[in-house]
Amino acid sequence: MSSHTVLGQEVLMPVRIRLAHAFMASYLVPVDAAQRLIDYSGLRVLRLPGGRAMCSLVFVEYVDGDLGPYNEFGVAFMVRQHTADPSVRFGDLRALATSRAGVLIHRLPVDGDFTLAAGRGIWGFPKELADFSVRHDGGVRHGALRQDGALIADLTVRQGIPTPQRRNTASSFDAYSHIDGVTRCTPWRMEPSGVRARLGGATLTLGDHPIAEELRSLRLPRRAVMTSTIDRLAMTFEDAVAV
Repeated sequence: MSSHTVLGQEVLMPVRIRLAHAFMASYLVPVDAAQRLIDYSGLRVLRLPGGRAMCSLVFVEYVDGDLGPYNEFGVAFMVRQHTADPSVRFGDLRALATSRAGVLIHRLPVDGDFTLAAGRGIWGFPKELADFSVRHDGGVRHGALRQDGALIADLTVRQGIPTPQRRNTASSFDAYSHIDGVTRCTPWRMEPSGVRARLGGATLTLGDHPIAEELRSLRLPRRAVMTSTIDRLAMTFEDAVAV
């Protein structure tokens, strides 16, 4: 079992999140604009029909976990795994259909100093401090994110219908990150319950912050292709590996 020292505290691996709440909205955005945003990583976005890529905005409240309680906002893109063979016909669609795609965490504001230091130091996640106003209960979920007084994003998600609950609902995927010139891959396991999903269902307002301008370069706001809410979420993060 490996460990890391973060702000004078020992963090044992894997890091476990026992309870979190989340809601998210996913958008189909122009593939070339998305690729330009993530070129720094050396990864390739999944190219979907119609010249589109998948971008998701997610608010997460960590209630009980090894890094303590905090809020988080993520901007993430579906990407090819770094080991994928680019010559495979329909490889991107196949990766999406078989859950073999990766997720690049492009932006990851948080509201806690400890999780910021751990996220950057252990996994290379691009965490930065921001201010949150979030509601994770009720039929309408809402999150507003600001930094230095400037609005980044204001997202409202309306609950959908319950998704079928099956045994062994845990899923694993590769989470990619990039800071300080290094791209890393982190095995990430999620166990959600109380999941509701729907087509559309999101209202997004962007502010005048540079991150908001990045999202506008993807032609957001626009209609979300899908939204989801998760009442109870457990997660496990392994050590990151440079790729």
